[in-house]
Order: sequence, then structure tokens, then C-alpha cells
Amino acid sequence: MPVGLYMDVNVHGQITVQLRRRGVDVVTAQEDDMRTADDVALLDRATALGRVLVSADKDFLAETVVRQRRQIPFPGLFHISGKSLPVGQLIADMELLVSAGTPEDFVNQIYFLPL
Repeated sequence: MPVGLYMDVNVHGQITVQLRRRGVDVVTAQEDDMRTADDVALLDRATALGRVLVSADKDFLAETVVRQRRQIPFPGLFHISGKSLPVGQLIADMELLVSAGTPEDFVNQIYFLPL
């Protein structure tokens, strides 16, 4: 089963476009009518959909750590760290991760991008 991604509103749209061109299954919070949802609701939604959440929001780090400690499952987080990262590198890293893994590989895991 392929790994699906769920993009937070703060992820640049060009990343989504380029990942889709590479065949990666991506849904954005905007497309899912979750543009104004808070972090907990977004993570819950990504969990309900079984999609790894992609975000640059540091608040998600705190929420996912809380869930790890309480053993509350979530489908994984790809956290974009830093402000001026090369978009091409982020896209390549996400494409590598989703092509090399299964959804189960990412459950309750946090990956910091770039790798």
C-alpha cells in the first residue's frame, strides 16, 4: 500500500505540485476543507485518513511527542526544519521516504527534513 501524505496549510504549494508530478499521493488541508483547523484537529484528520502529516509548524512536534508518550497512534510526521531550505531537496527526500516505506513504517515516527 502506498504512503499517502497530508499537507498542512503552511507547506508551500509547489512542493505538493512537484510530489504529485512524481506520483506521490498527496491531499492538502485546504482541499480537505481543514484550512482553519487547529493542530490537534489536523493531526486527528491525518490519522483518520491514514496519511503522514507534513508540516513546518513546530507545534506539531509537541503534539506528536505527547502522543508518542501516551501511546496514542498517529500516522507519522514529516517536519520541515529551517526557513530557507531548497525545495528540490525536500521533494526528493519525501519522495524517497514514501517510495521506500509502507504506511506502517511511519506510524508514531517523526522525520526531520531535509534528511
